[in-house]
Amino acid sequence: MTLRTKLIVYLVAVHVLFAGLALATLTSRPAALIAAEIVLALSTATGVSLVRAWIVPMRLVRTGTHLMQDGDFTAHFRPTGHAEIDAMIGVYNRMIDALRDERARGREQEGFVQKVIAASPSGIVTLDHDGNVSLINDAADRFLEAPAGSVLGRPLAAVDVPLARALSALPPGGSDVVTLHGRRRLKCVRASFYDRGHARTFYMAQELTAELYATEKAAYEKLIRMTTHEVNNSVAAVRSLLESMGTYAPQLVADDRADFRKGIHVAVTRLDHLDGFMRGFADVVRLPAPALRPCILKELVDDILILMEPQLAARRIEARWIEVADAGPSLLDRNQIEQVLLNVVKNAMEAIGEDGRIALALRSQRGRLTLEIADSGPGLPDAARSRLFTPFFSTKRDGRGLGLTVVREILTQHRFEFDLENADGGGALFRLRC
Repeated sequence: MTLRTKLIVYLVAVHVLFAGLALATLTSRPAALIAAEIVLALSTATGVSLVRAWIVPMRLVRTGTHLMQDGDFTAHFRPTGHAEIDAMIGVYNRMIDALRDERARGREQEGFVQKVIAASPSGIVTLDHDGNVSLINDAADRFLEAPAGSVLGRPLAAVDVPLARALSALPPGGSDVVTLHGRRRLKCVRASFYDRGHARTFYMAQELTAELYATEKAAYEKLIRMTTHEVNNSVAAVRSLLESMGTYAPQLVADDRADFRKGIHVAVTRLDHLDGFMRGFADVVRLPAPALRPCILKELVDDILILMEPQLAARRIEARWIEVADAGPSLLDRNQIEQVLLNVVKNAMEAIGEDGRIALALRSQRGRLTLEIADSGPGLPDAARSRLFTPFFSTKRDGRGLGLTVVREILTQHRFEFDLENADGGGALFRLRC
């Protein structure tokens, strides 16, 4: 039974009892009976008024509570004419307006943040309160290189992809530059935000490959130009001087003449080697823009294998196709791509040493060709994987670090995707997408 019902029952019972007593005791006095009935009527009217004055606020409170529980912040109460009740109604209506505006602003801000996250070129990964991945935007999906369904709802540490492992290793508030596939560089940050009073973790991954590439290229181009200019000037002057000195050989005694000419020859030869060494660096800077022509990639690779066949045979290395897609011509600069693939096959051959194999595969996916060249060598050292394609870096004892630099320059100008990493079954794997 509600409070309203109890109050009404109480008032009715009191007035019925009062009426019965009046009727029983005042039948002999009509005037007093009439007066008592008037008092009873006035009391009843006063009781009803009091009931209404009590019930209306309670009804408003109950109705307002139900509206707020249902999340309905659009309904307003009209004034009743009672000052106290109208004051309460005014407070309620203002509170409802504030809640409605706050909810609208919250939804607008949430929608804006969701659109910013979706359109952001930076990868964003958000964890829920239990530490499982709850959100991945499109950029993070590309960086992770794994289907979103295999990542959502799982801890990052349980996702077996390079970027997920790197992100999960970041300490709270930490940041690091992560290298993927020996070429791509991402700046990764771990931070937190509060949701319903509890901290949640999120990660951001920003692509730095293009910016770092442009900075590195500008730096080493300037260095190469300055060095080449100074060395070439010195080489030309010294060579001219040595050749002039060679004319004095007939004036020497016979015993000294041979040693003099031999010394001049050795010095000139070393200058030629230095000149060739510097030309190798200068070629990186003077690399022309690619002249794109239709070319069958499979035929180009076959020509390279024929060219390298004597060296491969001498090392007892087998090079063979394991998969060949039926594909048409690709637009590329044949001479430049030939230089790239020669470098890759030569590196694979040198990594194997002797008695091994080079496996080649050509696949077609969504209208794009993917060429893979895998070797049976020892693979890439962990210390070198993050520095691959870095100018002047080489894992070879006598290397100048130009081979992969030229590869990067050529393929970047072609706008081809490429990477170099360790294969699952061992050895190194070079992948080119065009």
